[in-house]
Amino acid sequence: MQSIAALISQAQAFYAQLADNNTRDWWTQNRATYDDRLKPGALELLDELTAPLSDLAGAPVTPKLFRPHRDVRFSKDKTPYNTHLHMMWQIQTDAPQNPVFFFGIGVDYVSAGAGLMGFEKPMQTNWRTMLDLDGDRMLAILDGLEATGFSFREPALKRVPAPYDQDHPAARFMRMKGAVASREVPHDAPLLPIFTALWPLNALLLSIAEA
Repeated sequence: MQSIAALISQAQAFYAQLADNNTRDWWTQNRATYDDRLKPGALELLDELTAPLSDLAGAPVTPKLFRPHRDVRFSKDKTPYNTHLHMMWQIQTDAPQNPVFFFGIGVDYVSAGAGLMGFEKPMQTNWRTMLDLDGDRMLAILDGLEATGFSFREPALKRVPAPYDQDHPAARFMRMKGAVASREVPHDAPLLPIFTALWPLNALLLSIAEA
């Protein structure tokens, strides 16, 4: 099997060239690199981690490799191809929303993370309610992830939504419309320990979704 370091090196070289030549002609002339090296390597990685992540989550996990073509229908940027290789593993439960683990290789980054990109309305309500009622436990998990090197995306809202106080102890997390934590990954780092460290976030999100 191709090593993660080799996949990262090949992907970053390919996408650096694509970023400078993001046209169908260039893609057609060079797509063998994607078809013969990058895609098979990504699918192998997805397959390799599916069973361990399922064991970690105690539930089935569905892998996904994101397509190379961009959806340009509603974008001002009409360049046709993504300049990154992104993949994810989604936990499958009966919860209304299921979190994911993800891994991404871009021209200037390699990152791994977990969480939910966007809360649906019931999940949003549950998230804020639990931050208010069980904030100490939730902040121990969320702050603990940051203490070990993970970062959360900036909150979508500038103010804490009513009826919660602006100086609520969990104000920053109250302002979020999704919860995603990630960090940079060294090229030779195994992913499973990183995802294991992220599991408390996904476990928390599942418990909130099921509330």
